[in-house]
Order: sequence, then structure tokens, then C-alpha cells
Amino acid sequence: MTTTFRSPEDLKNCLGDQQYIANDEIATIMYLSQQLGKPLLTEGPAGVGKTELAKAIAGATGRELIRLQCYEGLDETKALYEWEYAKQLLYTQLLRDQLQQTLSGAVTLTEAADRLANEEDVFFSMRFLLQRPLLKAILSEQPTVLLIDEIDRADAEFEAFLLEVLSDFQISVPELGTLAAVHRPLVILTSNNTRELSEALKRRCLYLFIGYPNVDQELAVVRLKVPELNPKLARQAVEVVQMMRGMDLRKSPSISETLDWAKALVALNAKNLDEKTLDTTITVLLKHESDIQKAKRQLNKPAPPRRGDDDLTKYLGRN
Repeated sequence: MTTTFRSPEDLKNCLGDQQYIANDEIATIMYLSQQLGKPLLTEGPAGVGKTELAKAIAGATGRELIRLQCYEGLDETKALYEWEYAKQLLYTQLLRDQLQQTLSGAVTLTEAADRLANEEDVFFSMRFLLQRPLLKAILSEQPTVLLIDEIDRADAEFEAFLLEVLSDFQISVPELGTLAAVHRPLVILTSNNTRELSEALKRRCLYLFIGYPNVDQELAVVRLKVPELNPKLARQAVEVVQMMRGMDLRKSPSISETLDWAKALVALNAKNLDEKTLDTTITVLLKHESDIQKAKRQLNKPAPPRRGDDDLTKYLGRN
């Protein structure tokens, strides 16, 4: 049984039950997407929870999640459907005797072809149609969540094709005719901003930008996802990550990397975030050597000592 949200607050609470912490903007735009029946385009840095939002919505609504992972070179065939020609051939071999009876007595090649054409429905039917994510979402007997992940990685040509699907939620298969959606899927598109998307696509969608969370929001995520981490250490870790995002890095640490780091600290049974711990685990957060060296230099800046400073404060050079 699928769920319809009564209000943005109801949606926010349901997402919380799925261990997804949504702010008011996320809850409101996601609610409007469902109410208006419009796709939701979410943009933002990698690892801020765009894909997780789709998963949480699927869990909260009780819908199946169907995911189309985009990449350069993705075309209609891989997104919509393919004919299983090998299966058709096997089917033909199994029905060889029946085909011989059907074609027997045909005087000309044209007559034989006409008889065979009358049997095309047998060979071009749903049993031989291999459904890819878009068609699967359209033909599903139950309401679904369709996640079109990293649409910015696909070519502009595929984006243009996608506009037609999102407008009508129906496709034409030459051998079968027009196939329309049984239930209009709840569509979420994600983009990491690697290229500018077309205005036409944006017009058809509600828009939501998901950026990096503030300290309290990220700390809440860490406490929820890694509850075994010491609360004081959790705050220290989040503050370090927040500082790193303020540096001019090639790739700032994402929320998912913050969670990986929190789990690593638990695995190491760390009691405090001292210099040695940070130096030996920083590669969990940063994946480029230039970023690692830059972060170490900035985090190692000395600071004037203050009464009551803990090890982290001295190490990070914060007052």
C-alpha cells in the first residue's frame, strides 16, 4: 500500500522514519512534487544525499524504487527497452513444426511472407520485450519512484529524448503501439552540476538545490547514522569536516565521507581527535594528495594557547 503525505511536516517525519534528516525546504518541495505530479530536479555537490532522498521517499511511500543510472553514451535502447532476439530465435526453433504448417501450401514467397506477417504478434509481444528502467516504471502495475541519477552525465541528446517521456509518460513501440503509464511514477532527477542542464528540462521540473549542511545538521546525521560514536568526538569530527569545506580544495569531503570517517573512528576506538588520529585517517575524507597536504598545513597552524583548550582546539589552531 502506497502512502500519500498530508503535509510537508508529515513528509518530513516520514523521511525521519527512514533515517533521512530533511530540512523544511526539502520537505516542502518534495511534498509539492507529489501534489503537483511534477518531476523533482535536485542539484548539488556529490555526496550530499540526493540519491538517498529518492531511496527514503520510496521507503516512506511504500513504492518500488526504479533507478536509471546515467552516463556518457546512454541512449534510448538502454533506457527504454530492447528486443530479446536470442529468445525470439529460440522460440522460433521450438515452433518450427508449427511454422512449417503455417507456411505449407504457399505458392509464392510473397504469400509465405504474408502468412508469416499474420503471426508477428506472436514474435513481437511483451514476452520478448526486455524492459529497461524507463519502460519498467511506465508499465509497473504498482506506483513507483523513478530515480534518474546523475542526469548531467548523459548527453544532451538523451536529455532531449527524456523531455518527451517526462511530458506524457508514454512511449511508442513500433511493433506494439503506444504504451502509457499505468501509474504516473514519482520522478526524482539528480545532478552534480558537471554540465549545465537545458532550460526545457528545468521548466518541466520543480527545482531543489541540496548543499552541504551546517554543523548542527551534519552532527544530527552523524548521531543518527553512527550512534556508537562518542558525542564529543562526533562534534569534533563534524567541525573538522566543516573547516575543510571552507578550504580551497579540489574535492571537499561529502556527507557520506563524514559518515565513513565517523565509522572509522569507532573502528579505531578513538577517544579524542588528536593530531596523530587526524593524520592517519585524513584519507578517509580527502582523496587527492594536494588536498591532503593543504588540509594538513592549515589544520596544523599554531594558535595562541587558551585556558581550558582541549587537544582538538590546540591542534586546529582555533580560539
